[in-house]
Amino acid sequence: MEWNGGWFGLVIAALVLGAVGGFFLARWFIKREMAKNPPINEKMIRAMFMQMGRKPSEAQIRAVMKSMQNNSNL
Repeated sequence: MEWNGGWFGLVIAALVLGAVGGFFLARWFIKREMAKNPPINEKMIRAMFMQMGRKPSEAQIRAVMKSMQNNSNL
């Protein structure tokens, strides 16, 4: 009796395609959410400066934000 693995191959192919598609979909979704809601914002940077006993200027806050954005793109 000869076994034909047509269905088995189809199921394996569907699982692999689903896993690859799911990976890229999750990656895209996480990147989009991180862009909308960054993990740190200007308010948090201002609070950090105040905890260190310094009153930050807007230029310092913008410089820190720009530095963090440049480092996140690496």
